[in-house]
Amino acid sequence: MPIDPTQPYDDNNIFARILRGEIPSTKVYEDDWAFAFEDINPQAANHTLVIPKGRYVSWDDFSAKASDAEIGGFVRAVGEVARAKGLVEPGYRLLANIGAHGGQEVPHLHVHIFGGERLGPMIARR
Repeated sequence: MPIDPTQPYDDNNIFARILRGEIPSTKVYEDDWAFAFEDINPQAANHTLVIPKGRYVSWDDFSAKASDAEIGGFVRAVGEVARAKGLVEPGYRLLANIGAHGGQEVPHLHVHIFGGERLGPMIARR
């Protein structure tokens, strides 16, 4: 069910539980700012999720409230993961769903990294 990106942070969301080690994940990367892991239902040959370690519901929440260090660290982590996966050439896609119209289902900011194959259109054609 899509979520409202302005709702309060839910400490029991699945990504918060992954960060606390309550739910297992296949870790790809971790530093002070971010944690990356493989998606359990991949939508491409490579489908990795990168989440900030802070309590942020969405990109909107993160961009408004995170410190410059958190923002910089998170953005750098996304790049580190893409490079470590060998996705820079021939390319990859980043996706962050925000709110009900954007299809966000987990109320913790997350960026999907898709790659490893030619990807289709950016959104479904009308």
